[in-house]
Amino acid sequence: MANTPETPEKPADATATPPAPQKPDRAGRPGGGRGGRGGGGGGRGARGAKSDGPGGGPGGDRRGGRGRDGDRRGGRDGGGRGDEPELTEKLVSINRVAKVVKGGRRFGFAALVVVGDGRGRVGHGAGKAREVPEAIRKATEQAKRSLIKVPLREGRTLHHDMLGHYGAGRIVLRAAAPGTGIIAGGPARAVFEALGVHDVVAKSVGTSNPHNMIKATFAALKAVTSPRAVAQRRGKKVSDLVGAKREAEAS
Repeated sequence: MANTPETPEKPADATATPPAPQKPDRAGRPGGGRGGRGGGGGGRGARGAKSDGPGGGPGGDRRGGRGRDGDRRGGRDGGGRGDEPELTEKLVSINRVAKVVKGGRRFGFAALVVVGDGRGRVGHGAGKAREVPEAIRKATEQAKRSLIKVPLREGRTLHHDMLGHYGAGRIVLRAAAPGTGIIAGGPARAVFEALGVHDVVAKSVGTSNPHNMIKATFAALKAVTSPRAVAQRRGKKVSDLVGAKREAEAS
């Protein structure tokens, strides 16, 4: 049997393209495809671990630095605002108004609100809107921006009698003895309840418009002063003023 000659192997083609080099990942190690991205994520974790935050990555670092869950909210609740008493809202009146336009009438609402903390701070506001809740919200915000401080005697009544006047509204305020209660009309009663007054006598001698009555009441409350403020303004002691008044009443 004749031996067949072996065919020599063909040399490798010099023009063949070499394999593409693998790109190193962010951590410096060669990785393929998604595995390389995973390595990069590990690099981020190592960088985030250097910080003092509770998380190893950048997300944990931010939460630890800003204190979104603990420091910031705790500062708001634990500051001076947390000690302030809660404001009570009282709706005095709500009025529906109509505007005649082409094709019919367009209705709106006007609200009058009084707010107070029951400890000598009170404010009033008015708001207008197409819906009742929106009008009340606007009036409440305005009332909170216009709070005034009124000095009270023994935390229950006024220090002295006053006469308030605004436009056609006139109202007389008188201090009362313990147990008298709030003797006042609708708009003025809402003001005294929000203010924290327990004993007072009020009489409206002018218009019955609630807006003018409220503003006349606030004009009278702004003029109320305490014996301590008068003594400080005159450079005397409170006992001197109170004693002089008692001597004058006795004589």
